[in-house]
Amino acid sequence: MLRIMIAVDGSELALDAVRHGLMLMRRGGLQATLVLGHVQEEASFMELATRGADMVAAASVEAGQDLLASAVALADAAGVPYETEIGLGSPAATLVDMVERCGCDALIVGARGMGGLRGAWLGSVSQDLVHHCPVPVTVVKHAEPQELLDDDDDEEA
Repeated sequence: MLRIMIAVDGSELALDAVRHGLMLMRRGGLQATLVLGHVQEEASFMELATRGADMVAAASVEAGQDLLASAVALADAAGVPYETEIGLGSPAATLVDMVERCGCDALIVGARGMGGLRGAWLGSVSQDLVHHCPVPVTVVKHAEPQELLDDDDDEEA
């Protein structure tokens, strides 16, 4: 069975990626297990020194679980098989490691939809993933509210 990782950071953009994966399974008849992956940034030296490594690790896992909760709820409601993974490090590199470690066949990520110079200046996790991930990467653009209204107008016509 295919394994598809979906990057989840707790944002609405990430939930767009989850919805896209669920749509592929529902409408496209795709048989797959979703791997809902979240990356926590590494703790600073100050955090480690003042709180201790065990406490920081426990807080990271708890925060990751909280940020995965909405994606887990969507997968539960859809009744699809899924797993969760929490990594620690820089988002793009850690997601690539997670994809490889979990034996995933594809990766789905949400994106702000910024392109050109503005996207390059800001640095783009999705752009890094497209270039470095060993499996196909689907970048799901977030529909702006106006686009959603325009789609509704088209359906009414």
